[in-house]
Amino acid sequence: MTLEQLRIFLAVAEMLHFTRAAEALYITQPAVSASIQSLETEYGTRLFHRIGRHIEITDAGKLLQGEAQKILDHVELTERGLKELNNLQRGELKLGASLTVGNYWLPEKISQFKQLYPGIFINCKLGNAEEICEGTAVGMYDLGLVTGEIKPSLQHSLETEEVGSDRLQIVVSKSHPWFGRTEIYLDELLNTSWVMRESGSGAQQMFEQALQTWGIEPSKLDVVLNLNTSEMVKAVVESGVGAAAIPELMVKKELQLGTLYAVRIIDPQKKSVKKLEIIQPVWKLKHRQRFHTRVMTAFESILLPDNIQVA
Repeated sequence: MTLEQLRIFLAVAEMLHFTRAAEALYITQPAVSASIQSLETEYGTRLFHRIGRHIEITDAGKLLQGEAQKILDHVELTERGLKELNNLQRGELKLGASLTVGNYWLPEKISQFKQLYPGIFINCKLGNAEEICEGTAVGMYDLGLVTGEIKPSLQHSLETEEVGSDRLQIVVSKSHPWFGRTEIYLDELLNTSWVMRESGSGAQQMFEQALQTWGIEPSKLDVVLNLNTSEMVKAVVESGVGAAAIPELMVKKELQLGTLYAVRIIDPQKKSVKKLEIIQPVWKLKHRQRFHTRVMTAFESILLPDNIQVA
């Protein structure tokens, strides 16, 4: 049973005339007759009584008439929904974001998108960078937004593009010996306690990579706490426990209020003393082979123009 057969049947049932139904549908009368005969043969029942030059609908025909109309009405609604989806009037976007990106950078992007496309539902889940990468690779998210390294095992599945940058600041509280100092030498990083994010965090990956670039083995740091959100890390350091590397945008308010202090790290071994910075891209992730919807493309256009440093 095809949709075309149902349309032909309903036209005949309404007009109770094969020729007039054919004219209304812009097809031939034999095509109408063949379609009705095919349905009757397929289901072993008469849909119309042929009485001379006239026809009457049977009980089986009346049953099919009601159900066929429901089917075609539903098809029409579905077609309209697909057209609206294509025009970005409705639909869903599944986003995954690492915690800091999702809490401090992404909300503004989502707000801009919702102003343009209010009918699109955005389902956004937060996790550490490793979880978001893996989720995007298996299709849990249409787009992922993270900082840090992408596992080599996932790189063949994920297409990456830089949409911003993330700066880490090494911060301490008022009670820390480094508070107010203009310069901290590299080797002094080994002389304080540290509060860290968990190993799957993009911020933690960035910090460890920076340390290795500077010639410091991360395992030699005195790590007193490992926490699973940068908010917790910030709160613990602000209360007076150790030092931490935290995304810049997260501590902007605290730096202005003076409850946290960002230290300047320098390498005295270099001929030109220079502040050492920790900056890495914010990556937009999407699966290389999965279908890319117009909703995805529209959201990507919101991400691309912005080159502001983010957390």
